[in-house]
Amino acid sequence: MSIIGYARVSTLEQNPELQQHALRQAGAIRIFTDYESGSKTQRPQLTECLNYLRENDGDVLVVWKLDRLGRSVRHVIDTVHNLGERGIAFRSLTEGFDTTTAGGEFLFHIMAALAQMERRMIVERTHAGLEAARRQGRHGGRPTVMTPERTELARTLREQGKSLDAIASTLGVGRSSISRALTSSG
Repeated sequence: MSIIGYARVSTLEQNPELQQHALRQAGAIRIFTDYESGSKTQRPQLTECLNYLRENDGDVLVVWKLDRLGRSVRHVIDTVHNLGERGIAFRSLTEGFDTTTAGGEFLFHIMAALAQMERRMIVERTHAGLEAARRQGRHGGRPTVMTPERTELARTLREQGKSLDAIASTLGVGRSSISRALTSSG
């Protein structure tokens, strides 16, 4: 069993020593440190750290604070879940979060369930909002530049032998808008 630490600061100007000291105090035998924003999911030292951890060998990943692992709850939960599937425990020193204990494991599952519920509620609210807008006659997306009148004028100009570029220039729209309008309206 090895305790492996992961530290992260957002810029090279910031100092990770406080985190590294706390991780050493927690027993970390090796510490990986990134100088990257937490919003970046691809961080070289985090990737190396996750690859370094041994599966089913009792290894523990320790961070000073949950937000050092990732800025989004979803990313943190996914990472901790993937570690658990590999038989690797996780501890956060500041929050006291520890999946090596039954209580910590239980807390993690509650967090994961809450995050999943939040995602589903967002999807439900989005669908309900779109449906309400449709019932009121509003449709999403960019408004079309080709009204039925413009399409009819474009058709007339095309029948007179005008090129798509000439029609687009006359109507002040793009060539592809003319082409789409003429194709879709028959």
